[in-house]
Amino acid sequence: MSAFLRTSAVRVSARAFSTTAPRPLARITIVGNLAAPPELHPTSTGNEILRYSVASSSGSRENRVTSWFNITSFEGEGPRRDYLQSLPKGALVYIEGDASMSSYTDAEGKPRKSLSVIQRHLEVLRRPDTSAD
Repeated sequence: MSAFLRTSAVRVSARAFSTTAPRPLARITIVGNLAAPPELHPTSTGNEILRYSVASSSGSRENRVTSWFNITSFEGEGPRRDYLQSLPKGALVYIEGDASMSSYTDAEGKPRKSLSVIQRHLEVLRRPDTSAD
């Protein structure tokens, strides 16, 4: 049995699939509504990125809390990016992404923290009803 344990320990610690050092990674899943259609922004390198915000609410009506998430998408030019840009305000979306925290000082000198989310997967769960009543 001890030979099995030694063999298992070696397999667990080995990273045959990668030669790079392991890095911590924070994944986040968000289900919420788009605050506005995604907007295209140029980068300093001449590329373009999509940015948008998602609002996600939790709690009962009396204790409802809404969290806002700023999302960045590096989707290249093409039909997928066009599709993202066509999403209307209020669309219910499911997003999986990589999350990272950063700290900064605001204009008033107060320390602030910001959560950055890089979109890895987006799925539209429901589009808002645009039919006139």
